[in-house]
Parts: sequence; structure tokens; C-alpha cells
Amino acid sequence: MASITLTFPDGSKREFPSGITPAEVAAGISKSLGKKAISAMVNGRHWDLQWPIGEDATISINTMKDEAPALELIRHDAAHIMARAVQELWPDTKVTIGPVIEHGWYYDFDREEPFTPEDLGLIEKKMKEIINKRDPVRTEVWDRQRAIDFYRDNDEPYKVELVEAIPEGEPIRMYWHGEWQDLCRGPHLQHTGQVPGDAFRLMSIAGAYWRGDSSRPMLQRIYGVGFRNKEDLRRHLNMLEEAAKRDHRKLGREMDLFHMQEEAPGQVFWHPNGWKIFTTLQDYMRRMQARGGYVEVNTPQVVDRKLWEKSGHWEKFRENMFIVEVEEEHAREKAVNALKPMNCPCHVQIYNQGLKSYRDLPLRMAEFGSCNRYEPSGALHGIMRVRGFTQDDAHIFCTEDQIEEETRRFIEFLAQVYKDLGFESFKVKFSDRPEKRAGSDAVWDRAEEALKSATEAAGCAYELNPGEGAFYGPKLEFVLTDAIGRDWQCGTHQVDFVLPVRLDATYIGEDGAKHRPVMLHRAVLGSFERFIGIMIENFAGKLPFWLAPRQVVVATIVSDADDFALEVVEKLKAAGVRAEADIRNEKINYKVREHSLAKVPVILAVGMKEVEDRSVTLRRLGEKRTEVVALDQVIGDLAQEALPPDLKKG
Repeated sequence: MASITLTFPDGSKREFPSGITPAEVAAGISKSLGKKAISAMVNGRHWDLQWPIGEDATISINTMKDEAPALELIRHDAAHIMARAVQELWPDTKVTIGPVIEHGWYYDFDREEPFTPEDLGLIEKKMKEIINKRDPVRTEVWDRQRAIDFYRDNDEPYKVELVEAIPEGEPIRMYWHGEWQDLCRGPHLQHTGQVPGDAFRLMSIAGAYWRGDSSRPMLQRIYGVGFRNKEDLRRHLNMLEEAAKRDHRKLGREMDLFHMQEEAPGQVFWHPNGWKIFTTLQDYMRRMQARGGYVEVNTPQVVDRKLWEKSGHWEKFRENMFIVEVEEEHAREKAVNALKPMNCPCHVQIYNQGLKSYRDLPLRMAEFGSCNRYEPSGALHGIMRVRGFTQDDAHIFCTEDQIEEETRRFIEFLAQVYKDLGFESFKVKFSDRPEKRAGSDAVWDRAEEALKSATEAAGCAYELNPGEGAFYGPKLEFVLTDAIGRDWQCGTHQVDFVLPVRLDATYIGEDGAKHRPVMLHRAVLGSFERFIGIMIENFAGKLPFWLAPRQVVVATIVSDADDFALEVVEKLKAAGVRAEADIRNEKINYKVREHSLAKVPVILAVGMKEVEDRSVTLRRLGEKRTEVVALDQVIGDLAQEALPPDLKKG
């Protein structure tokens, strides 16, 4: 029998018969490992314990202590167990797909009767029964026709379609969880009892079109979450409860920041308070970019399709663009334009005006660009996921030799902005070439190597995010973690050798010849709308004082203090503090509750004693303690507090 060589994590090598399974390898190492094993990593791929290994490979055995593979398997098996439970409860239900997603899974079902919230409890109970049975999980590889015939015989039309869509040469894996069967790439656990029965929860029901196509049947999607133990589940549910309290849509109403309406889906109606946050943040970014050596530009909203065709966006991004057709005078046919989904091609047009020398580089060009992208209505989410948004967008035109220094400068710039905005640390992901891309492999090799070298030279650790680069170049993605542990991808930095060629951007080099500049696409906040939503949720509406739209309310205790309250407001405004008076004929406790709900950071109460002493009683949001402060002192203190971070540093 042919043999293969397996290399273990400690570097040791052993020969085994070809076709040995990871389960047999684990059992051969020790009985205890054989019992604890749940899967393996074979040549970096997640491998089912039952799958044979037919060639030399590296191998490591996973147990429940290995968090990432363990969670993937628990959630994947839970999806199958949920589908089995549904079909045991309602045998006429047709099954479709059930992938693993962040924190859990979903499964789509075709059932005439709609699921109800009460049904989720029945399904959970049935799932626990299946888990307690500890039914074995087994897998076989079938040929295409056998699988198609099997699903036709069992009246599972969605599975027939899925089998027919599997590319030639890819194995068609059939999995059984007990007697219940599903089509699946795998891997899976070895028996149903390995899914922790006290560490999952079914969360919600939603509608979903088959294959995401609105012309196909509407299915019912059940979402679940799953973890390795009940403590992790409890922490996750607590996080969801806290996230609901921090929901930017709820706080947006309470703070009177913005609203959305059906006549403008995915577009934000900013109210005065919300727009004050927006413009204050924009002014801060404008000053920071000016200090960072950026020039600010502004480019058109509507651009002829010819430019988008030249840039490659028409081919790669057309389905996300809003098209505008215009009957131009004397033209034979309508002019086809598009609302810009991004700013980069327009920035190249500005760069191309006039001859550029190597002495002009790097040229850092920034724009608070208003962009529009079509997002499906089901994906829209408050101001976090919209169709119309503003980017803090910039493009750095530089030589290849300048990529490293410009990347270092940008990472330092980004880190300072995030720190000023209350985020002390961030993670970095390196996203390499996607399947759908422009440019040759040789160009991508250069771009990826340049960005990796620059990131490492900047002393920035990163994790790989395969296949998630932009269509024109690799990118760094900067990920923030908020106060309740959620990750948000915000900033990006991309190396682009493609667009300068497509749009014929050049500069005169030191040798007197024409050369192509490299284009670095970068953003710190990304979408202003989304970033403001993230900040609202991160701070639970209690924004930093300098960014709060209503910084101070001066509330009277008695009407005789009205004139003094108005005087205090005027002095605060003159000192650069956003202040207003509340002189309504209401009790002070009522006023404090109302303004606290609206997340006003500071309330200054004034009564006759304060009038006589020319003082105020200061109460900060979230604190029960109050203090009496002299008027001149409170004005000086709050004026300093109202300064944006960059101005405090001078």
C-alpha cells in the first residue's frame, strides 16, 4: 500500500498508509486525543475527521479548546440539527441552505405555514432531544447523478438545484446526522452530542428570497447563535441586550438627531442636533488633513458613463450604481450618467490637469465626497447602512518608492484620529486579490508585496483577509472595537497600480521620461454617517463634550432666576460653548430628567442662591453628585472642555 508523510506542528514527520483519516491519526497518537478530537487542519484547510488524506501534508488535530474550528463546527452542526428538528416537527417543510455566520448560523426553509415565535421554543426543545441522542455523524462522497436522483426521490427541489450548481470536479459530500441527511461541504462533528445543548439559542425569524433573487420563492429564515459553553452564550445575550439599549436609531430619536423615511430609502434627514455632530466632526477632520499635507477638492455628483467605463467601475460595480439618463439637446440618443459611487476616478481627472513632475509627488488629495450606492432595501440599517453617504476620502499620488513612507504616515495619522475620537487601539486586516479584479497577476504581485512591506515597516501587525481586496488593488482594513466588544471595519488604505494606467495618469521623472504614479486610496472614518452611528452606540449617546450637539443646558429652579440663566447662556456662547436656557415653568427634576434622556452632557441649575452668589449648580450626565461652581470658573472650564482634541493640543 502506498504511504504518505504527515508533518506535525512540532516539526516531526511520520509515515502513514495513504487514505488514513485524521480520526485514525489522533487515535494513534493517544487514546485521550482520539476521544477529544473534533477535526483537523490539513495543509491549512479545515478537515473532517472522517475524510481520508491521500498525499503528503501538514496536520494538526483540533479539540474543543481550539476556539475558531470548534465554534465553526458547533454552529454548522447546530444548523443541521435545527433543520432536522424542523422536518421532524413539520415533515412537509423543504430545506435549502444553512451556513455559519458571525456568532451562529441561519437556515432557510420552504414551508406553507409561517413560523411563529412560539415555534422557536418547540424547535429548541426538539434540537436538545436530538443532541441528547448522540446520533453519529457520517459522510460519503457521491457522484452527481446519484445525488440528484436521491433529492428528486425525496422531493427536495432546492437540493437538486444546489447539486446541479456544484462545479465539475468538486466532491459532492452527503452528511447524515443520525437518519437525517443534508448536502454539505463539511466538516462536521462526530456525533450530535458534541454540540453543547445549553449553549445555543434560536433568535429570530425573517424572510429571504431563494438565492437572494426577488423573482424566486420567498423562504423563511431562522437565525440561531451558538457557543462552546453557556457562559459564552450568556455573555453574548447580555451584549445583545446592551446593544439594544445603545441602538443608534433609538438614541437618534431621543436626541433628535436624524430620521429616515420611505420616500427617500437609505438617505438621511439630518436634524439640527445631528448635523451639528456631522459638521463638528467634519471640521475636525478638515483641520487634521490640512496639517497632514492634504489639499481639499470637490468633484461632480453626476458623471458620464464613459469615465466609469474607462476606470473599470462600470463593469465591476454597475449593479450598485444609480443611473441618470438625460436627453441632451441635439443628441441622437440619451446621455447615460451615473451618480458617483466613489471619488477616485474624479480625483484622477484633477491630477491629470497640467503636467506633473516627480517634485510634485506625493500629492495628497482629499474630498468629503458625497457618494451614492444602491444597497438592497433589506440591507439598509439606520445611518449605518445607507444609499447616500459622505466619505472622508483621499488619494495619494506617489512614486513606487514613496509607498512605504506614505503608508507609515497614514497609519500614524489614522491612529491619532481614532485616539482623539475615543478609540485607543485597532486591528488591521490585509485583504489581498479578489476573484473579480482588474489588472494582471504580475501587477497584483507588485501591489501586494509593496503594501505588505510598507505595513511591516510601519510596525503594524495584521491578519490576512483572503480575497477581500478592492477590484483594483490590495488594501488594509482598520477595525475598531467598541465599548461592548463589537468590531467595526472603518478605515482603509489601498495600493493601486491599475487606475493610473486606465485613466492615463503620468508624471515626468528625474530622468525626463513619463512614468505612472501609484495611487493610494485611503479613508479614516469611511462613511461619516456610519461612523457617527458607531460613535453614538459606542458612547451610548454620551458623546465627548466637544462633539455633543447640545453641550450645556442652563435650567432655572425659579422664574426669578430667568434673567441670570439667559446671561449665563450668552457668556457660555461667547466662550465657544453650545449652550441654551430652559426657563419653562417646570420643576427642576423634570427638566433634569428630560435633558438627561436627550444626553446633554452638562446641566447648570440656577436658583436665587446662585443668582446672589453668581454661581451655578453643575450636574454631569450620568452622575448623581452635583457641585456649586463660580460662574467665571465654570465658563473657563467648559470653554476649555469644548475645544476639539486637535485645538487643545494647539
